[in-house]
Amino acid sequence: MLRYHMMSEYRKKWLWLVYSILAALTWGVWGILTKFISGDTGPFATHFMFTSGALLTLPLVIRHCKITEANIKGIIFGVGAGIIVVLGNVSVYQSFKMGGQAAIVIPFTNLYPIVTILVALAVFKEKLTPLNALGIFIVVPAIIIMSGQSEILRDPLHFFKNVGPKSWLIFAFTSLILFGLYSASQKVIAGNLTASWSYISFIISSLMVSISFIAFGLVDFHFQQKSFWFGSAAGFLDGLGVLAVFSAYRAGGKASKVSTVAATLQQVFTVSLALVFLKERINLISFIGIVMAILGTYLLSTGQRIVKSENNLNVIN
Repeated sequence: MLRYHMMSEYRKKWLWLVYSILAALTWGVWGILTKFISGDTGPFATHFMFTSGALLTLPLVIRHCKITEANIKGIIFGVGAGIIVVLGNVSVYQSFKMGGQAAIVIPFTNLYPIVTILVALAVFKEKLTPLNALGIFIVVPAIIIMSGQSEILRDPLHFFKNVGPKSWLIFAFTSLILFGLYSASQKVIAGNLTASWSYISFIISSLMVSISFIAFGLVDFHFQQKSFWFGSAAGFLDGLGVLAVFSAYRAGGKASKVSTVAATLQQVFTVSLALVFLKERINLISFIGIVMAILGTYLLSTGQRIVKSENNLNVIN
């Protein structure tokens, strides 16, 4: 019996990491699919496509939703937080529209785990081991390297001089903040709702924003059919990634770890899949970034040990 409980505790210990990796994998595939969406598709139409795909995930979660587990306060908070992340997406699109280059905007906004970590430490009072802290210091530059902007590490002054004080940067920075805040809020939402109800609240917010875009005539429906199918498939996978993150938090994952692992490994999966399916090539710098990402993820996954006593088992952070 004791051995069974020990095995159960070990599985629980790693469950948050499994969900975080699943989120990274689905978002990695999402990153590949978005490359097939036509470049002339507007940001509001893109969000409409993503919402359409995300709605297809509902049959996977509705059957797990019990009315008795519904928390109105938690759902309202979840919907509000969902609107925050949607506004973050719109800010990214607006950044592109105002001249921001994807090669700069995307890696910049992918640094949102820094905001999540700060919130986790200051608000949630999470504690990190020295190895966890080292892992964070490794994965942050790994994200930058895999995004193709290693210049910011080699010569940051030259990088930001070229970027300059442009208006698109304001929207990119806004996205970074909003993404980080939403990632941190997921832990609070998951603490008040089951993973299924947490995800339902996210879908509701995405649907509400899509309807608003349509009502105000912002969605241009003259997009290619191919773009719609790829966009819907991307939305489906994006939704699964969000659901996996909620599950990671429900499994006891820390905000400072879940967001960092998911964001970092997403880059690894995207680069790896691009090598296989898009026949893209990887240079030495990108390979180093992948190795750093894997090492940093491993360091972030450590920090718990199971201690056996005569009467019970304790998981020590």
